[in-house]
Amino acid sequence: MQTLSSTGIDLPPVIFGTSCLGNIYEATPFETKLSIVQACVENSPGKAVFDTAGKYGAGLALESLGKCLEELKVDPKDVLISNKLGWYQVPLTTPEPTFEPGVWKELSHDAVQRISYEGILECFHQGNALLGSYSSQLASVHDPDEYLARATSPEEEERLYQDILDAYRALAELKASGQVLGVGVGAKQWRIIERLSKDVQLDWVMIANSLTLHDHPAALIEFIEQLHQKGVVVINSAVFNGGFLIGSDYYNYRPVAADTAEGQKLLEWRTKFWAVCEQFAIKPAEACFNFGFTVPGVSSVALSTTKPHKVKPNIEMATKTIPPAFWDALVQEGLIDKRI
Repeated sequence: MQTLSSTGIDLPPVIFGTSCLGNIYEATPFETKLSIVQACVENSPGKAVFDTAGKYGAGLALESLGKCLEELKVDPKDVLISNKLGWYQVPLTTPEPTFEPGVWKELSHDAVQRISYEGILECFHQGNALLGSYSSQLASVHDPDEYLARATSPEEEERLYQDILDAYRALAELKASGQVLGVGVGAKQWRIIERLSKDVQLDWVMIANSLTLHDHPAALIEFIEQLHQKGVVVINSAVFNGGFLIGSDYYNYRPVAADTAEGQKLLEWRTKFWAVCEQFAIKPAEACFNFGFTVPGVSSVALSTTKPHKVKPNIEMATKTIPPAFWDALVQEGLIDKRI
């Protein structure tokens, strides 16, 4: 267990992602979602921790999580919910949602980005309303990197960054008033986390898609060590690069096209990676988790699945031993530069 700085909250090695509850890539029946949540609660070593967001299915993940916990009669004190804020549920007025086309299936709502002082408060209160009898104890700004990416000039980028700082002012007030226990950030581009860490008091950070067996910049590993030295907890998310490393057709939530040079390169890397895994009788998921979990400074890994029977094995991956020869083989194949 890793204790969140200044909160006294213990985070387990595995945190449960909830994108599956929002119908990512496919529409998941409620009965399956219920079984997933039940498996998470029953197999957690202590309090089950769920990571969710208004962006996941335009609020569907929040609604589904709340309904599942309610049906399972889980005491609110026995669960910890982290809500990444910045996306607000709105009516669906187009054939499919506009916020992330092609990713989320069979939604009845759309989502719009609201990153500002008032916007974050609106997202926070809506999120708790969607959760029903439950509420989020951890809060963060979701996708500030994508928000900044819309800037078309340095001046606009500064204005957008000020919106993010205003959002964190709201989160700081929520924490000061006891409405949340900890404040963090979730982003795919880790450089924005680095920038924010210099301007905002963070209890934890969630790095998505950036620290994986396939992609792990040395500068990012150094930054994680710096956060660790300051007592900031690091959660590694999307260690499978959006599922691609273990068989998905999506790399970081974008389809991989085999008829492009980039797609061919990714597929060739995965084929070689799987061959080494087979040689050592190690499942690709086990290798990806172990790599993402053992980077110095990382305290937890967030994992998501659409299959209830995989929840327990996912938790067990935290204690899986990978032989040093496996990592040496990956280096020899040119799949990673060196062992961390």
